[in-house]
Amino acid sequence: MRNILVPLEPDGGGDATLAAAWEIGRQYGGYVEGLSLAPPPAAVVVADVPIGSNEFDARVRAETETKARALFDRFVAGRAAAGDGGVTHGWSASQTIADIGAYARVFDLTVVGRPAGDTGDPRRATLEAVLFESGRAILIVPPGPVATIGRTILIAWNRATETARTIAFAKPMLRRAERVYVFDVPMRTAGPSAAMLAQALARDGITVEEIVPDDLSGAAGPLILREAGRLGVDLLVKGGYTQSRLRQLIFGGATSHILSAAQLPVFMSH
Repeated sequence: MRNILVPLEPDGGGDATLAAAWEIGRQYGGYVEGLSLAPPPAAVVVADVPIGSNEFDARVRAETETKARALFDRFVAGRAAAGDGGVTHGWSASQTIADIGAYARVFDLTVVGRPAGDTGDPRRATLEAVLFESGRAILIVPPGPVATIGRTILIAWNRATETARTIAFAKPMLRRAERVYVFDVPMRTAGPSAAMLAQALARDGITVEEIVPDDLSGAAGPLILREAGRLGVDLLVKGGYTQSRLRQLIFGGATSHILSAAQLPVFMSH
């Protein structure tokens, strides 16, 4: 977890994501890179003075990058003033939604803000671009500040390929955690049980406690978040869209619910 990317959205809200990225960077003596996420090109421009769309888009992109860079520099200066060192940092040229997934492939982790429930939230587009295109892990951060990340971890094990891949990415954090829980999520696919996963992780030096929730009623997403709250964990590890994204958009699913409702950081990959 030494190379961490933080795309800063045009609508702000970057303080929470920067703080989470900085905390992970501090834990691993890592590097945090900020970048401005360019807004999409304008389809129609209405103005008192006629202006070409290319010129308008370039102006908006420059303004967006200036604001994002100011936010990044202000955050870094605040950490330096507080003596919170141990993290190197840098700034990258702005990226579009179409490009951000590919750019994230050279980072260990991309930290993004949790989208709102509205499917039109631009944070969801950023998150899904990185999730599906980077081949790497993401950390989804709730809107408010979080005190700790990764001291107590819950693995939501549904036996899916995506979750197995996520656990492999999360091993550095699992090894550092003070406590790790795992439980079999209902509506799981065929595969090894939570007990078998715990045994495998134990052979890798990671002590895992298997839990069986008292109440397994309701959909998987609310159940996972309910257990996370009950156990007081500060990081949830879960595969992203282990059902198809289209199916989740139509019928709902655990990933969709967690993306709109989680109040703790979520470590995810696809």
